[in-house]
Amino acid sequence: MVTIGVLCLDTSFTKIPGHIRNPSTFGFPVVYQVVRGATPQRVVSQGDPRLLDPFIAAAKELQAQGVAAITGACGFLVLFQRELADAVDIPLYTSSLIQLPMVARMLRSGTKVGLLVAKQESLTRRHLEAIGAETVPVCVAGMAGCPEFREVMLEGRRDELDVERLRGEVLGQVEHLAQANPGIGALVIECTDLVPFAHEIQGRLGIPVFDIVTLTEMVYASLIRQRWPARPGPRPEHPPYPDP
Repeated sequence: MVTIGVLCLDTSFTKIPGHIRNPSTFGFPVVYQVVRGATPQRVVSQGDPRLLDPFIAAAKELQAQGVAAITGACGFLVLFQRELADAVDIPLYTSSLIQLPMVARMLRSGTKVGLLVAKQESLTRRHLEAIGAETVPVCVAGMAGCPEFREVMLEGRRDELDVERLRGEVLGQVEHLAQANPGIGALVIECTDLVPFAHEIQGRLGIPVFDIVTLTEMVYASLIRQRWPARPGPRPEHPPYPDP
């Protein structure tokens, strides 16, 4: 059975359904590998290069366990995309931000793509250059100023999450983003912690919403291709292609 591996930050707060680290989010097997010491502070705020080797070791361990592809549980890992992908022999995609160039190509030229990120000031040109998105027109909303998100996700002060409080913070931020940037064509959620609210975000904005779950489901689908079933209909004018 095809399994997806996930490189995880060192966090202990509650992971609700919809989060990549909640197994109920997916209809297929997922294996988690926590990188000890990879705190949100070091990954999101600092982009600490000393974490590269531990993440490479974790990716190799996941490959050794037999996973078919590997992803990450924090979008800011995109800084390590090239090095991590080069370290293993299976597909590895660190971040939902990898979808950004694709999403931009779907939209009318010049249309902005919204980004919902953990910490706006930590998102730099280097992160966008890592996936060839430095010229994509974007507008960004960050969650670092929101108390529930900051206290639980960024600072790790407590493990119990007030879901309703966080929901209000998330929806408030995306509404402010939309009001300040009329005509956003789509939204990419960088932060894996915010994906559980993607349905409600789409309900407020009425645009396509992409995140690490949409990307993981696409990658998984690419790994389980099946023969199309025969369908009744007119006889084809050419003979069927032979089996490979």
